[in-house]
Amino acid sequence: MDIRWRLRRGAAATPTRPRGFLSLKADFSKPDSIPSLFAAVKDEFRASSSVVVYNAAGRTLPPVKESVLSTPAETVVSDLIVNTISPYVAAQQAVSGWASLPNEAKKTFIYTGNILNVCAVPSPMMMTLGMGKSASAYWIGLADNLYSTQGFRSFCADERYEDGALKGMAIDGDAHADFYAQLAAHEGNVPWHATFVEDEGYVGFKLRVERRPSRHST
Repeated sequence: MDIRWRLRRGAAATPTRPRGFLSLKADFSKPDSIPSLFAAVKDEFRASSSVVVYNAAGRTLPPVKESVLSTPAETVVSDLIVNTISPYVAAQQAVSGWASLPNEAKKTFIYTGNILNVCAVPSPMMMTLGMGKSASAYWIGLADNLYSTQGFRSFCADERYEDGALKGMAIDGDAHADFYAQLAAHEGNVPWHATFVEDEGYVGFKLRVERRPSRHST
């Protein structure tokens, strides 16, 4: 996977790298590869990243289409590593680096999530993704509660439609960029589960329950 950092104090531009950008590759199915990424960033820019965004995700469809529990255990483990363990390691590295930054720096970890940590969408294809998003939401919320007094914020960002419904593949990149910039600046009283709507920013929603209609219903 390709990881890009953009820092205000960037290295000189090259024919293949614009000024202020560093491009690195990593396999997020291998959490032990992540610390070297943070080390490379610190070595290149002589400072730790104050803002870390985790966008990677893994999802595997069950071999038996309508059988959610037909997915092999080793596949579940593989997706959990990408969705939960690797971002956990990334957050560890972020917090470790933040200790060396000035007190006035805004330290922020953002995990790109979705509705699955609060809503069991009735689709077998969502299982491994939902497991990972749910597990990560827990430790992100816990980390934000315990580290926010030190000025460290952790967010699980979740774009929704105006009625609170799952945005799915219709998520908007520009809306994410605008909202993530707000989160990185620690603007507003946004909770760790940062649900947002395009052009509106943070919007709180009540718990949603999605149910598949019974085959026997009339």
